[in-house]
Amino acid sequence: MKAWILMVLALMLPAAVMAEEAKEGEPKVSYISLTPPFVGNYALDGSPKLRVYKADVALRVTGDEAAKAVKHHEPLIRNQLVALFTQQSVDNLSNVEAKEKLRQEALKQVQQVMETEEGKPIVEDLLFNNLIVQ
Repeated sequence: MKAWILMVLALMLPAAVMAEEAKEGEPKVSYISLTPPFVGNYALDGSPKLRVYKADVALRVTGDEAAKAVKHHEPLIRNQLVALFTQQSVDNLSNVEAKEKLRQEALKQVQQVMETEEGKPIVEDLLFNNLIVQ
């Protein structure tokens, strides 16, 4: 039993040290979830088949000011992402590589919005916590 407790403490120590290092003047990294998730139609090419996507998106930023700026411009960011998602074809959402390209394009567009509004890209990364297409 004592060995188990020591092992747990040994595993927790590096995390505690890293957390203490992060407190020493370094801006904290935040993940801002864009809620509610994006849900809509895509590939509207005249086909009678209804195609639907659902995307849970999070944005990574560093520092409280960056997080506040993203929250302030969230409606504009959401608008840009909705426009991007609805333009996608079936091929653009059919495999892992295509979804990664979409993620990169979404990040680029979010950074462009922030560059226009704030003078710098601010958003470091865009993550799909969940991306479902039917």
